[in-house]
Amino acid sequence: MAQRTLDREDWIDAGLTALEAGGTEAVAALPLARALGVTRGSFYWHFASREELLEAVVARWERDHSDAVLDALESITDPWERLRALCERAASKPPSLFIRLLEATDREPAAREAIQRSSERRLAVIGRACRETGMTPAVARRHALLMYSAYVGLARLLDEEPGRMTPRERAAYARHLVVTLVPSE
Repeated sequence: MAQRTLDREDWIDAGLTALEAGGTEAVAALPLARALGVTRGSFYWHFASREELLEAVVARWERDHSDAVLDALESITDPWERLRALCERAASKPPSLFIRLLEATDREPAAREAIQRSSERRLAVIGRACRETGMTPAVARRHALLMYSAYVGLARLLDEEPGRMTPRERAAYARHLVVTLVPSE
């Protein structure tokens, strides 16, 4: 094998790609070394174990695909616009990494903990926006659960049958979500 110098981020990038394609089981030293064109020994320069790599991959997902998205949404000051943007974002691209982590929550502590943190934060962001529109805390909580469960359901549906909805249909679905789930001003 031709040797090339890799850093920790290269392995994490490869781990994210493997996670999306094959789930958490695919995030392992040997298949990633093959994909990267290096020996497995390179892995051990950067990670003590597969679990450490998986934790780093999950942390990257949480930072880039959960926290960054929510941070961007929270920067929208108008709560109605924030909820609309959330619906549009939820329907824009099937969240395959999210689904792979959901599938692994029963066997991978890192996945379980990240999904739990992400879910709690997503519910908090949605609930806060709902309260800012004038909903009572109890109604806002129920509304947040409904919106989040629609997101999870759509993600699972599109993962099971990727061709079920075209990008145009997903955009129409997002508009329907807004009309159905975002309170009117």
